[in-house]
Amino acid sequence: MFRGLSMLFAGALALVSSYATAQTIVRLKNQPPDGSIITFQMTDGTVLAQGGNETDWWKLTPDNTGSYINGTWTKMASLPSDYSPLYFASAVLADGRLVIIGGEYLGGNFAFTNKGAIYDPTANSWTAIGHPQGWNFIGDSPAIVLPDGKWLLGEKMKTADATLDPKTLKWTVVSSTGKNDENAEEGWTLMPDGSVLTFDVKDHPQSEDYIPAQGQWVSEGSTGPDLRGPQNCCGRCIPYGKGKCYNPPGEVGPAILRPDGTVFATGAVPAHKTIAHTAIFTPGQNGQMGTWTAGPDFPNGDQASDSFASLLPDGNVLVEGSSGELYEFDGTKLTPKVSIGPGYNSLMILPTGEVLIAGFEVYQPKGTYQAAWAPTISSYPQSVTRGTTYQISGTQFNGLSQANSFGDELETQTNYPLVRITNNSTGHVFYTRTHDHSTMGVATGSTPVSTNFTCHPAWKLARASLWSSPTAFHPSRCPSR
Repeated sequence: MFRGLSMLFAGALALVSSYATAQTIVRLKNQPPDGSIITFQMTDGTVLAQGGNETDWWKLTPDNTGSYINGTWTKMASLPSDYSPLYFASAVLADGRLVIIGGEYLGGNFAFTNKGAIYDPTANSWTAIGHPQGWNFIGDSPAIVLPDGKWLLGEKMKTADATLDPKTLKWTVVSSTGKNDENAEEGWTLMPDGSVLTFDVKDHPQSEDYIPAQGQWVSEGSTGPDLRGPQNCCGRCIPYGKGKCYNPPGEVGPAILRPDGTVFATGAVPAHKTIAHTAIFTPGQNGQMGTWTAGPDFPNGDQASDSFASLLPDGNVLVEGSSGELYEFDGTKLTPKVSIGPGYNSLMILPTGEVLIAGFEVYQPKGTYQAAWAPTISSYPQSVTRGTTYQISGTQFNGLSQANSFGDELETQTNYPLVRITNNSTGHVFYTRTHDHSTMGVATGSTPVSTNFTCHPAWKLARASLWSSPTAFHPSRCPSR
Protein backbone atom coordinates (compact mmCIF):
# COMPACT_ATOMS: atom_id res chain seq x y z
CA MET A 1 0.00 0.00 0.00
CA PHE A 2 1.06 3.54 -0.57
CA ARG A 3 -1.34 6.33 0.24
CA GLY A 4 -2.02 9.13 2.64
CA LEU A 5 -4.03 8.54 5.80
CA SER A 6 -7.73 7.96 4.99
CA MET A 7 -10.77 0.49 5.78
CA LEU A 8 -16.33 -13.91 5.42
CA PHE A 9 -16.95 -14.99 7.24
CA ALA A 10 -13.88 -16.56 5.84
CA GLY A 11 -13.73 -20.08 6.83
CA ALA A 12 -16.96 -21.08 5.29
CA LEU A 13 -19.17 -18.69 3.19
CA ALA A 14 -21.18 -18.02 6.30
CA LEU A 15 -24.77 -17.24 5.74
CA VAL A 16 -27.86 -16.91 7.86
CA SER A 17 -30.55 -16.58 5.24
CA SER A 18 -32.79 -14.34 7.31
CA TYR A 19 -30.11 -11.64 7.19
CA ALA A 20 -29.35 -11.79 3.47
CA THR A 21 -32.56 -10.85 1.71
CA ALA A 22 -31.55 -7.88 -0.43
CA GLN A 23 -28.50 -5.91 -1.44
CA THR A 24 -28.76 -3.12 1.11
CA ILE A 25 -26.48 -1.02 3.30
CA VAL A 26 -27.42 -0.82 6.99
CA ARG A 27 -25.57 1.31 9.53
CA LEU A 28 -24.61 -0.23 12.87
CA LYS A 29 -26.79 0.91 15.75
CA ASN A 30 -23.63 1.72 17.72
CA GLN A 31 -20.78 3.34 15.83
CA PRO A 32 -17.10 2.66 16.70
CA PRO A 33 -16.17 5.25 19.36
CA ASP A 34 -12.81 6.17 17.79
CA GLY A 35 -13.43 5.19 14.20
CA SER A 36 -12.12 2.00 12.62
CA ILE A 37 -9.08 1.67 10.38
CA ILE A 38 -9.20 -2.12 9.94
CA THR A 39 -11.28 -4.95 11.44
CA PHE A 40 -10.55 -8.60 12.23
CA GLN A 41 -13.01 -11.45 12.79
CA MET A 42 -11.87 -13.13 16.00
CA THR A 43 -12.57 -16.80 16.64
CA ASP A 44 -14.93 -16.03 19.56
CA GLY A 45 -17.37 -14.30 17.20
CA THR A 46 -16.34 -10.76 18.12
CA VAL A 47 -14.73 -8.23 15.80
CA LEU A 48 -11.50 -6.47 16.81
CA ALA A 49 -10.92 -3.05 15.26
CA GLN A 50 -7.94 -0.73 15.19
CA GLY A 51 -9.12 2.69 16.33
CA GLY A 52 -8.26 6.01 14.75
CA ASN A 53 -5.50 6.67 17.27
CA GLU A 54 -3.68 3.64 15.79
CA THR A 55 -2.61 2.27 19.19
CA ASP A 56 -6.17 1.88 20.55
CA TRP A 57 -8.30 -1.21 19.80
CA TRP A 58 -12.03 -1.85 20.19
CA LYS A 59 -14.19 -4.99 20.25
CA LEU A 60 -17.59 -5.31 18.58
CA THR A 61 -19.74 -7.96 20.27
CA PRO A 62 -22.95 -9.12 18.54
CA ASP A 63 -26.16 -8.99 20.59
CA ASN A 64 -27.85 -12.10 22.00
CA THR A 65 -29.55 -12.77 18.66
CA GLY A 66 -26.21 -12.83 16.84
CA SER A 67 -26.76 -9.41 15.24
CA TYR A 68 -23.68 -7.29 14.59
CA ILE A 69 -25.89 -4.40 13.52
CA ASN A 70 -27.16 -4.20 17.10
CA GLY A 71 -23.80 -5.08 18.65
CA THR A 72 -21.87 -3.07 21.22
CA TRP A 73 -18.30 -1.73 21.33
CA THR A 74 -15.84 -2.22 24.21
CA LYS A 75 -12.39 -0.68 24.56
CA MET A 76 -9.64 -3.30 24.66
CA ALA A 77 -5.94 -3.22 25.52
CA SER A 78 -3.77 -0.80 23.57
CA LEU A 79 -0.61 -1.62 21.66
CA PRO A 80 2.80 -1.02 23.29
CA SER A 81 3.35 2.74 23.52
CA ASP A 82 6.23 2.70 21.00
CA TYR A 83 4.23 0.86 18.34
CA SER A 84 1.54 2.88 16.55
CA PRO A 85 1.54 1.29 13.08
CA LEU A 86 -0.53 2.07 10.02
CA TYR A 87 -0.82 -0.40 7.10
CA PHE A 88 0.88 -3.56 8.37
CA ALA A 89 0.96 -7.33 7.79
CA SER A 90 -1.57 -9.23 9.90
CA ALA A 91 -3.32 -12.55 10.60
CA VAL A 92 -5.59 -14.37 13.02
CA LEU A 93 -3.62 -17.50 13.90
CA ALA A 94 -4.92 -21.04 14.44
CA ASP A 95 -4.66 -20.58 18.22
CA GLY A 96 -7.02 -17.57 18.03
CA ARG A 97 -4.45 -14.83 18.59
CA LEU A 98 -4.05 -11.82 16.29
CA VAL A 99 -0.53 -11.04 15.08
CA ILE A 100 0.59 -7.86 13.33
CA ILE A 101 4.03 -6.76 12.19
CA GLY A 102 5.48 -3.81 10.33
CA GLY A 103 3.75 -0.61 9.36
CA GLU A 104 4.19 1.68 6.39
CA TYR A 105 3.79 4.51 8.87
CA LEU A 106 4.77 4.64 12.53
CA GLY A 107 3.40 7.46 14.64
CA GLY A 108 2.27 9.17 11.44
CA ASN A 109 5.73 9.11 9.85
CA PHE A 110 6.95 7.05 6.90
CA ALA A 111 8.94 4.24 8.51
CA PHE A 112 8.62 0.69 7.06
CA THR A 113 9.08 -0.39 10.68
CA ASN A 114 10.02 -3.95 11.65
CA LYS A 115 8.24 -3.79 15.02
CA GLY A 116 5.42 -6.24 15.72
CA ALA A 117 3.00 -7.42 18.40
CA ILE A 118 0.61 -10.28 19.14
CA TYR A 119 -2.79 -9.99 20.83
CA ASP A 120 -4.08 -12.64 23.24
CA PRO A 121 -7.90 -12.37 23.45
CA THR A 122 -8.08 -14.49 26.59
CA ALA A 123 -5.76 -12.16 28.49
CA ASN A 124 -6.74 -8.99 26.60
CA SER A 125 -3.11 -8.06 26.19
CA TRP A 126 -0.57 -7.17 23.48
CA THR A 127 2.99 -8.47 23.62
CA ALA A 128 5.84 -7.24 21.43
CA ILE A 129 7.36 -9.83 19.08
CA GLY A 130 10.66 -9.87 17.22
CA HIS A 131 11.32 -9.88 13.49
CA PRO A 132 13.26 -12.14 11.12
CA GLN A 133 17.00 -11.77 11.60
CA GLY A 134 18.46 -9.05 9.41
CA TRP A 135 15.08 -7.67 8.35
CA ASN A 136 15.39 -3.99 9.14
CA PHE A 137 12.38 -2.86 7.13
CA ILE A 138 9.05 -4.70 6.88
CA GLY A 139 6.41 -2.01 6.52
CA ASP A 140 3.37 -3.00 4.46
CA SER A 141 4.45 -6.50 3.48
CA PRO A 142 2.40 -9.46 2.20
CA ALA A 143 1.75 -12.33 4.62
CA ILE A 144 -0.37 -15.46 4.82
CA VAL A 145 -1.08 -18.32 7.26
CA LEU A 146 -0.04 -21.61 5.67
CA PRO A 147 -2.09 -24.81 6.14
CA ASP A 148 0.32 -26.01 8.85
CA GLY A 149 -0.40 -22.86 10.89
CA LYS A 150 2.92 -21.12 10.29
CA TRP A 151 2.76 -17.49 9.21
CA LEU A 152 4.59 -16.73 5.95
CA LEU A 153 5.87 -13.15 5.61
CA GLY A 154 7.56 -11.46 2.63
CA GLU A 155 10.32 -8.87 3.04
CA LYS A 156 9.01 -5.79 1.26
CA MET A 157 12.02 -4.52 -0.68
CA LYS A 158 13.46 -7.99 -1.39
CA THR A 159 12.41 -11.46 -2.51
CA ALA A 160 13.11 -12.99 0.92
CA ASP A 161 10.47 -14.93 2.89
CA ALA A 162 10.28 -16.07 6.52
CA THR A 163 7.86 -18.07 8.66
CA LEU A 164 6.73 -17.45 12.24
CA ASP A 165 6.10 -20.48 14.46
CA PRO A 166 3.09 -19.50 16.62
CA LYS A 167 4.13 -21.87 19.41
CA THR A 168 7.60 -20.40 19.90
CA LEU A 169 7.16 -16.99 18.20
CA LYS A 170 10.49 -17.67 16.50
CA TRP A 171 11.19 -16.66 12.92
CA THR A 172 12.85 -18.86 10.31
CA VAL A 173 14.06 -17.42 7.00
CA VAL A 174 12.98 -19.86 4.29
CA SER A 175 14.04 -20.34 0.69
CA SER A 176 12.40 -18.04 -1.84
CA THR A 177 14.04 -19.46 -4.95
CA GLY A 178 12.22 -18.56 -8.14
CA LYS A 179 10.63 -15.29 -7.00
CA ASN A 180 10.68 -12.92 -9.97
CA ASP A 181 10.79 -9.64 -8.10
CA GLU A 182 10.58 -7.96 -4.71
CA ASN A 183 7.48 -8.51 -2.58
CA ALA A 184 6.51 -4.83 -2.50
CA GLU A 185 2.80 -4.10 -3.11
CA GLU A 186 1.95 -7.72 -3.98
CA GLY A 187 -0.92 -9.73 -2.48
CA TRP A 188 -0.93 -13.46 -1.71
CA THR A 189 -3.80 -15.96 -2.16
CA LEU A 190 -3.88 -19.38 -0.47
CA MET A 191 -4.80 -22.14 -2.91
CA PRO A 192 -6.52 -25.51 -2.18
CA ASP A 193 -3.25 -27.42 -2.65
CA GLY A 194 -1.56 -25.31 0.06
CA SER A 195 0.44 -23.19 -2.37
CA VAL A 196 0.40 -19.37 -2.47
CA LEU A 197 -0.46 -17.48 -5.64
CA THR A 198 0.77 -13.96 -6.40
CA PHE A 199 0.78 -11.72 -9.46
CA ASP A 200 3.77 -9.44 -9.74
CA VAL A 201 3.87 -5.69 -9.44
CA LYS A 202 7.42 -4.70 -10.38
CA ASP A 203 7.77 -7.62 -12.81
CA HIS A 204 4.21 -7.31 -14.10
CA PRO A 205 2.38 -9.02 -15.74
CA GLN A 206 4.12 -12.19 -14.51
CA SER A 207 2.79 -14.44 -11.73
CA GLU A 208 4.18 -17.15 -9.43
CA ASP A 209 3.02 -19.85 -7.05
CA TYR A 210 4.92 -20.57 -3.82
CA ILE A 211 5.25 -24.28 -2.94
CA PRO A 212 6.00 -24.46 0.83
CA ALA A 213 7.24 -28.07 0.74
CA GLN A 214 9.76 -27.17 -1.95
CA GLY A 215 10.66 -23.73 -0.62
CA GLN A 216 10.40 -22.20 -4.06
CA TRP A 217 8.26 -20.05 -6.30
CA VAL A 218 7.27 -21.48 -9.69
CA SER A 219 6.04 -19.49 -12.66
CA GLU A 220 2.33 -19.33 -13.45
CA GLY A 221 2.89 -17.25 -16.57
CA SER A 222 1.53 -13.86 -17.61
CA THR A 223 -1.75 -12.55 -16.25
CA GLY A 224 -2.50 -11.27 -19.76
CA PRO A 225 -4.20 -7.99 -18.89
CA ASP A 226 -1.90 -5.57 -17.08
CA LEU A 227 -3.17 -5.21 -13.50
CA ARG A 228 -0.53 -2.76 -12.24
CA GLY A 229 -1.07 0.95 -11.75
CA PRO A 230 1.54 3.62 -12.53
CA GLN A 231 5.01 3.29 -11.00
CA ASN A 232 6.33 5.92 -8.59
CA CYS A 233 2.93 7.41 -7.87
CA CYS A 234 4.43 10.33 -5.89
CA GLY A 235 6.84 11.46 -8.56
CA ARG A 236 9.79 11.12 -6.24
CA CYS A 237 11.70 8.72 -4.04
CA ILE A 238 10.20 8.30 -0.57
CA PRO A 239 12.93 8.66 2.09
CA TYR A 240 13.12 6.14 4.95
CA GLY A 241 15.78 4.82 7.32
CA LYS A 242 19.20 6.42 6.94
CA GLY A 243 19.67 7.73 3.45
CA LYS A 244 17.34 5.18 1.86
CA CYS A 245 14.54 5.95 -0.55
CA TYR A 246 11.62 3.92 -1.84
CA ASN A 247 10.36 4.17 -5.41
CA PRO A 248 6.84 2.64 -5.34
CA PRO A 249 6.56 0.02 -8.12
CA GLY A 250 2.81 0.60 -8.54
CA GLU A 251 -0.36 -0.90 -7.09
CA VAL A 252 -2.66 -3.80 -7.88
CA GLY A 253 -6.00 -4.83 -6.44
CA PRO A 254 -7.25 -7.74 -4.30
CA ALA A 255 -7.59 -11.36 -5.48
CA ILE A 256 -10.15 -13.88 -4.21
CA LEU A 257 -10.29 -17.67 -4.58
CA ARG A 258 -13.84 -18.60 -5.60
CA PRO A 259 -15.76 -21.84 -4.86
CA ASP A 260 -15.17 -23.08 -8.42
CA GLY A 261 -11.40 -23.07 -7.78
CA THR A 262 -10.59 -20.03 -9.91
CA VAL A 263 -9.03 -16.81 -8.59
CA PHE A 264 -10.53 -13.44 -9.50
CA ALA A 265 -7.73 -10.86 -9.61
CA THR A 266 -8.34 -7.12 -9.88
CA GLY A 267 -6.15 -4.24 -10.90
CA ALA A 268 -5.49 -0.52 -11.15
CA VAL A 269 -5.50 1.69 -14.21
CA PRO A 270 -2.13 1.04 -15.93
CA ALA A 271 0.19 3.92 -16.78
CA HIS A 272 -0.96 6.01 -19.76
CA LYS A 273 -4.25 4.07 -19.89
CA THR A 274 -7.82 4.88 -18.86
CA ILE A 275 -9.31 1.47 -18.05
CA ALA A 276 -8.55 -0.92 -15.18
CA HIS A 277 -8.62 -4.63 -15.96
CA THR A 278 -9.29 -7.88 -14.13
CA ALA A 279 -8.04 -11.41 -14.78
CA ILE A 280 -9.13 -14.94 -13.89
CA PHE A 281 -6.64 -17.65 -12.91
CA THR A 282 -7.45 -21.34 -13.40
CA PRO A 283 -4.99 -23.70 -11.63
CA GLY A 284 -3.23 -26.31 -13.71
CA GLN A 285 -3.72 -30.02 -13.15
CA ASN A 286 -1.07 -32.63 -12.22
CA GLY A 287 1.68 -30.07 -11.72
CA GLN A 288 1.01 -28.21 -14.96
CA MET A 289 1.10 -24.42 -15.17
CA GLY A 290 -2.22 -22.68 -14.70
CA THR A 291 -3.86 -20.36 -17.19
CA TRP A 292 -4.93 -16.71 -17.05
CA THR A 293 -7.82 -15.24 -19.01
CA ALA A 294 -9.09 -11.68 -19.21
CA GLY A 295 -11.93 -10.76 -16.88
CA PRO A 296 -14.36 -7.85 -17.21
CA ASP A 297 -12.99 -4.31 -17.13
CA PHE A 298 -14.05 -1.80 -14.50
CA PRO A 299 -16.66 0.63 -15.87
CA ASN A 300 -16.55 4.43 -15.83
CA GLY A 301 -12.80 4.70 -15.30
CA ASP A 302 -13.01 3.02 -11.89
CA GLN A 303 -10.34 0.65 -10.50
CA ALA A 304 -9.48 -1.49 -7.46
CA SER A 305 -6.03 -0.07 -6.71
CA ASP A 306 -5.06 -0.78 -3.08
CA SER A 307 -8.61 -1.83 -2.26
CA PHE A 308 -10.65 -4.56 -0.57
CA ALA A 309 -12.70 -7.56 -1.66
CA SER A 310 -14.78 -10.22 0.10
CA LEU A 311 -16.31 -13.51 -0.98
CA LEU A 312 -20.10 -13.53 -0.61
CA PRO A 313 -22.23 -16.53 0.43
CA ASP A 314 -23.34 -17.22 -3.16
CA GLY A 315 -19.74 -17.30 -4.41
CA ASN A 316 -19.81 -13.82 -5.94
CA VAL A 317 -16.89 -11.50 -5.17
CA LEU A 318 -17.66 -8.10 -3.67
CA VAL A 319 -15.03 -5.57 -4.77
CA GLU A 320 -14.66 -1.98 -3.64
CA GLY A 321 -13.77 0.44 -6.41
CA SER A 322 -11.63 3.49 -5.77
CA SER A 323 -14.73 5.61 -6.41
CA GLY A 324 -16.51 3.97 -3.47
CA GLU A 325 -18.73 1.88 -5.73
CA LEU A 326 -19.24 -1.73 -4.65
CA TYR A 327 -19.24 -4.28 -7.48
CA GLU A 328 -20.20 -7.95 -7.56
CA PHE A 329 -18.38 -10.37 -9.84
CA ASP A 330 -20.48 -13.47 -10.60
CA GLY A 331 -17.91 -15.35 -12.65
CA THR A 332 -18.70 -13.45 -15.82
CA LYS A 333 -19.94 -9.94 -15.19
CA LEU A 334 -18.73 -7.14 -12.88
CA THR A 335 -21.92 -5.36 -11.81
CA PRO A 336 -22.15 -2.08 -9.85
CA LYS A 337 -24.37 -2.53 -6.77
CA VAL A 338 -24.23 0.45 -4.44
CA SER A 339 -21.92 3.34 -3.59
CA ILE A 340 -20.47 3.73 -0.11
CA GLY A 341 -18.60 6.89 -1.07
CA PRO A 342 -14.87 7.36 -1.68
CA GLY A 343 -12.39 6.92 1.12
CA TYR A 344 -10.66 4.17 3.05
CA ASN A 345 -13.46 1.64 3.62
CA SER A 346 -12.38 -1.84 4.71
CA LEU A 347 -14.50 -4.88 3.81
CA MET A 348 -14.76 -8.00 5.99
CA ILE A 349 -17.25 -10.86 5.78
CA LEU A 350 -19.16 -11.67 9.00
CA PRO A 351 -20.63 -14.99 10.21
CA THR A 352 -24.07 -13.66 9.24
CA GLY A 353 -23.08 -13.44 5.57
CA GLU A 354 -23.08 -9.65 5.79
CA VAL A 355 -19.98 -7.65 4.91
CA LEU A 356 -18.76 -5.20 7.54
CA ILE A 357 -17.75 -1.91 5.92
CA ALA A 358 -15.14 0.12 7.81
CA GLY A 359 -16.70 -0.90 11.12
CA PHE A 360 -19.62 1.48 10.53
CA GLU A 361 -22.18 -0.38 8.39
CA VAL A 362 -22.87 -3.68 6.66
CA TYR A 363 -23.62 -4.75 3.11
CA GLN A 364 -26.40 -7.32 3.01
CA PRO A 365 -26.04 -9.50 -0.11
CA LYS A 366 -28.89 -11.23 -1.88
CA GLY A 367 -27.67 -14.71 -2.79
CA THR A 368 -27.23 -17.97 -0.92
CA TYR A 369 -24.74 -20.83 -0.96
CA GLN A 370 -24.87 -24.20 -2.71
CA ALA A 371 -25.45 -27.21 -0.47
CA ALA A 372 -22.34 -28.94 -1.86
CA TRP A 373 -20.16 -26.18 -0.43
CA ALA A 374 -21.21 -26.77 3.16
CA PRO A 375 -18.95 -28.51 5.71
CA THR A 376 -20.02 -31.72 7.42
CA ILE A 377 -19.95 -32.43 11.14
CA SER A 378 -19.13 -35.97 12.24
CA SER A 379 -18.39 -35.57 15.95
CA TYR A 380 -19.56 -33.00 18.49
CA PRO A 381 -20.76 -32.90 22.12
CA GLN A 382 -24.49 -33.31 22.71
CA SER A 383 -24.38 -30.64 25.42
CA VAL A 384 -21.85 -28.15 26.71
CA THR A 385 -20.91 -26.56 30.04
CA ARG A 386 -19.47 -23.11 30.60
CA GLY A 387 -15.72 -22.89 31.05
CA THR A 388 -15.14 -26.26 29.38
CA THR A 389 -13.22 -27.08 26.18
CA TYR A 390 -14.55 -29.54 23.60
CA GLN A 391 -13.51 -30.87 20.21
CA ILE A 392 -15.62 -30.94 17.06
CA SER A 393 -14.70 -32.89 13.93
CA GLY A 394 -15.87 -33.12 10.34
CA THR A 395 -14.84 -31.96 6.90
CA GLN A 396 -14.11 -28.63 5.23
CA PHE A 397 -14.43 -26.51 8.38
CA ASN A 398 -12.33 -23.71 6.89
CA GLY A 399 -14.50 -23.35 3.82
CA LEU A 400 -13.48 -22.88 0.23
CA SER A 401 -11.53 -19.61 0.43
CA GLN A 402 -9.82 -17.14 2.73
CA ALA A 403 -12.78 -14.92 1.84
CA ASN A 404 -11.16 -11.50 2.36
CA SER A 405 -8.37 -9.83 0.41
CA PHE A 406 -6.49 -6.56 0.00
CA GLY A 407 -3.96 -5.50 -2.63
CA ASP A 408 -1.00 -6.29 -0.38
CA GLU A 409 -0.97 -5.77 3.41
CA LEU A 410 -3.87 -5.57 5.95
CA GLU A 411 -4.65 -9.29 5.67
CA THR A 412 -8.04 -10.10 7.26
CA GLN A 413 -8.54 -13.64 5.97
CA THR A 414 -11.02 -15.79 7.88
CA ASN A 415 -10.33 -19.40 6.85
CA TYR A 416 -11.01 -20.87 10.29
CA PRO A 417 -14.09 -22.35 11.99
CA LEU A 418 -16.49 -20.54 14.30
CA VAL A 419 -18.94 -22.23 16.66
CA ARG A 420 -22.21 -20.64 17.68
CA ILE A 421 -24.52 -22.14 20.30
CA THR A 422 -28.21 -21.36 20.81
CA ASN A 423 -30.04 -21.62 24.15
CA ASN A 424 -33.07 -23.75 23.32
CA SER A 425 -35.17 -22.08 26.02
CA THR A 426 -34.49 -18.42 25.26
CA GLY A 427 -33.22 -18.54 21.67
CA HIS A 428 -30.20 -16.51 22.74
CA VAL A 429 -27.02 -16.94 20.71
CA PHE A 430 -23.55 -17.47 22.17
CA TYR A 431 -20.29 -17.72 20.26
CA THR A 432 -17.59 -19.90 21.72
CA ARG A 433 -13.87 -19.36 21.22
CA THR A 434 -12.40 -21.79 18.69
CA HIS A 435 -8.69 -22.51 18.77
CA ASP A 436 -5.97 -24.96 17.73
CA HIS A 437 -7.57 -25.94 14.42
CA SER A 438 -6.08 -29.04 12.84
CA THR A 439 -5.43 -27.11 9.62
CA MET A 440 -5.65 -23.62 8.15
CA GLY A 441 -6.00 -24.99 4.62
CA VAL A 442 -8.91 -24.11 2.35
CA ALA A 443 -11.15 -26.36 0.23
CA THR A 444 -9.90 -29.42 2.11
CA GLY A 445 -12.63 -31.64 0.64
CA SER A 446 -13.21 -35.00 2.33
CA THR A 447 -10.09 -34.82 4.52
CA PRO A 448 -11.12 -35.04 8.22
CA VAL A 449 -10.47 -31.83 10.17
CA SER A 450 -11.15 -30.65 13.71
CA THR A 451 -11.05 -27.70 16.06
CA ASN A 452 -11.37 -27.08 19.78
CA PHE A 453 -13.88 -24.67 21.27
CA THR A 454 -14.12 -23.30 24.79
CA CYS A 455 -17.41 -22.13 26.27
CA HIS A 456 -17.16 -18.76 28.01
CA PRO A 457 -16.89 -19.20 31.81
CA ALA A 458 -19.12 -16.16 32.41
CA TRP A 459 -22.13 -17.57 30.59
CA LYS A 460 -25.15 -17.43 32.87
CA LEU A 461 -26.63 -20.70 31.62
CA ALA A 462 -25.01 -23.88 32.79
CA ARG A 463 -25.80 -25.93 29.71
CA ALA A 464 -26.99 -25.34 26.18
CA SER A 465 -27.67 -27.53 23.17
CA LEU A 466 -25.25 -27.47 20.29
CA TRP A 467 -26.53 -27.63 16.73
CA SER A 468 -26.95 -31.03 15.17
CA SER A 469 -27.29 -30.08 11.53
CA PRO A 470 -25.91 -27.29 9.32
CA THR A 471 -28.04 -24.15 9.24
CA ALA A 472 -25.57 -21.45 8.25
CA PHE A 473 -22.42 -21.39 6.21
CA HIS A 474 -19.99 -19.34 4.06
CA PRO A 475 -17.62 -21.04 1.46
CA SER A 476 -14.68 -19.89 3.48
CA ARG A 477 -15.33 -21.31 6.95
CA CYS A 478 -17.17 -23.77 9.20
CA PRO A 479 -20.83 -22.91 9.74
CA SER A 480 -21.57 -20.68 12.65
CA ARG A 481 -24.63 -21.94 14.47
